[in-house]
Amino acid sequence: MIKHAHSPADLLSLDEALAISGLEFMQNILDGVAPAPPIGATLGYQLHAVSDGQVTFRGTPEFKATNPMGTVHGGWYGTLLDSAMACAVMTRVPRGSIYTTLEYKINITRSIPLGMQIDCIGKVDHSGRSTGVASGEIRGVEDGKLYATGSTTCIIMAITKP
Repeated sequence: MIKHAHSPADLLSLDEALAISGLEFMQNILDGVAPAPPIGATLGYQLHAVSDGQVTFRGTPEFKATNPMGTVHGGWYGTLLDSAMACAVMTRVPRGSIYTTLEYKINITRSIPLGMQIDCIGKVDHSGRSTGVASGEIRGVEDGKLYATGSTTCIIMAITKP
């Protein structure tokens, strides 16, 4: 079971994060060595699989993630896709560097029924010295149907200490 951070003190320090590669960082979260970010607990998803250039989050939208019409809010799709695509890029970030999302886009193809378990898969399309590009999709675990797709560009920054 993945443990989530409950306070800033639970997260890795910048020095700790810079001492390992992005792939090691993500694997540490999956293995429970490092805490998962609290957004996962808030929105009902967690890291499910990590490999070089690919990350899968698994989640289930609950009523608290609905819009005024009672359907899953577009922000839920967007947050999951941003997490999976950016974390896929993170698996390619070298030791001593960090990353952040520059932009992302999503397309919702159908509404996810409340309570349905989904996988959100992010895959790296390109990773270079200063940018990473990834694509993502949300699929039902049981039905295999495509519910949303996305794309992102992330900036990768080497951190130099004074």
